[in-house]
Formats: sequence, C-alpha cells, structure tokens
Amino acid sequence: MVEMHRIFKKQVIGFIILLIVCAIGWGFTSYHALFAGLALGALCGLFNFWNLVRRMESFDRKTRQGQKVKSLGTLIRYGSALLAAAVAITWSEYFNVASTVVGLMIPYILLFVDRIIVQLKN
Repeated sequence: MVEMHRIFKKQVIGFIILLIVCAIGWGFTSYHALFAGLALGALCGLFNFWNLVRRMESFDRKTRQGQKVKSLGTLIRYGSALLAAAVAITWSEYFNVASTVVGLMIPYILLFVDRIIVQLKN
C-alpha cells in the first residue's frame, strides 16, 4: 500500500498543476467553460481515485485479517462521475460537458504516464 500512497501523492501534485493551468486558462482566455469543465471533471476524477486508494487499503487490511470485503466503492465512483456530468449539463453555460468528461479521466491518464515513466527508468 505504500506504493499506492506514493502514486496518489504524485496524482495530487499533477492535479494541482492542472488546476493552476485551468485557472490561468480560465482567467486569460475566452474559453471559460472549457477550463471550468476540465477542472470540475478533474476534481471528481481525483475524488474517485482517492476513494479507490482508500477502499483498496481497506480491502488489503480486511483480507489480511480474513474478513469479507463488501465492495471497492464502484457505485460511489459512478455516482460522482454522474454528478459531475449532471452539473456540467445543468449549467452548460459555465461548464463544457466534453471537457468535464475528459477531466474525469485525467487521474487515470496521469497514472498511465507515471507507469510508463517508471518502466522506462527500470
């Protein structure tokens, strides 16, 4: 689980950089809805990834103790993605729906890039 926490810390750093880029893009370009949607989606995506790390930790602990594990929280992650999409659709003048969906995938893209970098170093 130490590896998952290291990966999550990298995700948070990447997320902060992305939020700074979104804030700059929102402030200095005319694409306000695009950058706001990207930030909204990335925020929900980071929540989903945090929830997954937390549930995997619980799963690991319970399996070592011989207890049964109910779920890895898939329903909560679907719900937060649905909430982000609903917010983007409801307030489409403030959030771009397509960039919100792309933002939801940002943590997984960052994870994929991190794994490629680790493999190239080894």
